[in-house]
Amino acid sequence: MIGRISGTLIAKHPPQVLVDAHGVGYEIDVPMSSFYELPEIGKPVTLLTHMVVREDAQLLYGFISHEERSAFKELIKVSGVGPRIALAVLSGLSVEQLTQAVAMQEAGLLTRVPGIGKKTAERLILELKGRLADAIGGTVSTAVSGTADIVNALLALGYSEREALAATKGIAAGTSVSDGIKQALKSLAK
Repeated sequence: MIGRISGTLIAKHPPQVLVDAHGVGYEIDVPMSSFYELPEIGKPVTLLTHMVVREDAQLLYGFISHEERSAFKELIKVSGVGPRIALAVLSGLSVEQLTQAVAMQEAGLLTRVPGIGKKTAERLILELKGRLADAIGGTVSTAVSGTADIVNALLALGYSEREALAATKGIAAGTSVSDGIKQALKSLAK
């Protein structure tokens, strides 16, 4: 398997890039989140990759960060989700947004991604719950669970999902749930 490619960026045609590594040009599909972080054509680039071997093709998928590649690997393990849908998810949502959507069981955020219907979104939430945060290193799991509790409390108080999510954006990581609810209610009162 090819796990990493370093070379010169030769061409960029969303969602595919061409990287020249010692005279060999590799066509690599990347999510739009990674695509926007790529250097200019002709500059050196390093991509973490995941190789998919099919009966009719050998495909490379590239990522700027370890978290993105780990999320991609977890997404393609879900029944009915292939590499193209996984790329679409990572193009439409950041890894943090995806982790938050799964932790809060928010299928509505996932259905905004083209190609993701309600059933697929529910399957993603069911199969990724607990696994996704572990796969990306658990860096956002505690913050997301605290935020999820705050959002759920605001929803129980009758606020819409949009209002609840907007109110929790300014809350610092590590804030207790009770303090977070107080801060969110103050921001909603403004």
